[in-house]
Amino acid sequence: MNDCEDFLAWVKTVLYEAELALHNGDAAPRRALWSRNEPVSVLGAWRNAYGQHELDELFAVLGRSFSDCTSYAFEMQSYDVVGDMAYTAGLEHTSASVDGKPRSYTLRATQVYRREGGEWKVVHRHGDTVTE
Repeated sequence: MNDCEDFLAWVKTVLYEAELALHNGDAAPRRALWSRNEPVSVLGAWRNAYGQHELDELFAVLGRSFSDCTSYAFEMQSYDVVGDMAYTAGLEHTSASVDGKPRSYTLRATQVYRREGGEWKVVHRHGDTVTE
């Protein structure tokens, strides 16, 4: 496999499973995929975070907020790998409980990744709600 194929396989398996776990209330797999090196940032649909401390707080809040995911799908619209950097852009379609209330929503999500020690790590996420 080449770099793009390896990255895409990682997105469709490891990253997907971490996002599914988050939407079932377990933020640990998502946090494990995020870089421990600065800079890291989230411009989120519900909350922003800059740096490790704020990222830890954000993921803890999200883990407590989400539960009972009945579906999660990432509709990738674009991606690329250039050296040790990569990005994805697409739509996240989710049905899960948020603070105990069932919801279905779609987010536009763009993420940036760095290869660190041979592994892909997320370093930035931007997500916003798709409105009709």
